[in-house]
Amino acid sequence: MKERSRRLNAHYDALADRGEGSLTLRLCDAYRAAGRDPDRLTLDEVAGIDQLHLGGRAASRTLATLGALRPGMRVLDVGCGTGGASRLLADEFGCQAVGVDITASFVEVAAWLSDATGFGEKTRFLCADAARTPLPDASFETVWCQHALMNMPDVAQVLGEWRRLLVPDGRVLLHEVVAGDNPEPLALPVPWAGTPAESHLQTRSDLEGRLDEAGFELVAWEDVTRQALAWRQKHSRREADKPPPGPALPGPVMIFGERFPTMGRNLRDNLAADKVRILAGCWRLR
Repeated sequence: MKERSRRLNAHYDALADRGEGSLTLRLCDAYRAAGRDPDRLTLDEVAGIDQLHLGGRAASRTLATLGALRPGMRVLDVGCGTGGASRLLADEFGCQAVGVDITASFVEVAAWLSDATGFGEKTRFLCADAARTPLPDASFETVWCQHALMNMPDVAQVLGEWRRLLVPDGRVLLHEVVAGDNPEPLALPVPWAGTPAESHLQTRSDLEGRLDEAGFELVAWEDVTRQALAWRQKHSRREADKPPPGPALPGPVMIFGERFPTMGRNLRDNLAADKVRILAGCWRLR
């Protein structure tokens, strides 16, 4: 775990890996430069850094609706990143969210952003390997995972951990990058990987087979590649535009560094070439 954690921290917090300081402190400074109080922020003001997956908040809302989330449900947000999905689920669906991520800087940022936006008591975050969490059995009604399994080499062990953590008849909600039908190598870097060794894409059939073997029954799924590609194309055009004068609110470049526009273009091109697809689905624990 230590070596994998080191690699993921280096990938997801590249600037700190180059000695440019804490991600939280850099983001706080950026908010101050933009004329905002980093201790009092709105969800709109943190939108550029709080959901680092295709489709942003709209994709999270669609997935939550697919899973029929209800107020009071306990949700484990696996690969929570900076905690945007956890806050959205607490705010718009009334859920009790616990976020888990192996990247320590993301967990620190997630806790800060929840406190700054008024969700410190409705969300909780911990730094842990998704395959071995320090959480008790049957703690959650739902496991939520967006764009995280492709960073996990031992998917079977992760799914076994989800089975342990879910109550009987619990649900898994996935919004995941899977391999497409085009076998050509990915254009790299992409947001989840800078090298082939960091990317653990599965085919849709392999993922569904592993979920079935782990005891999960498919409830509903949708291929949302077309929507994801349209979203990525729109954002690639925005990223290519000349930024307006003056300090802007922080965005993904603050996390991934100046390579982020390249990552976005590569992801767009991989989607368009059917090297990757995006799957959204709900599974029930048998």
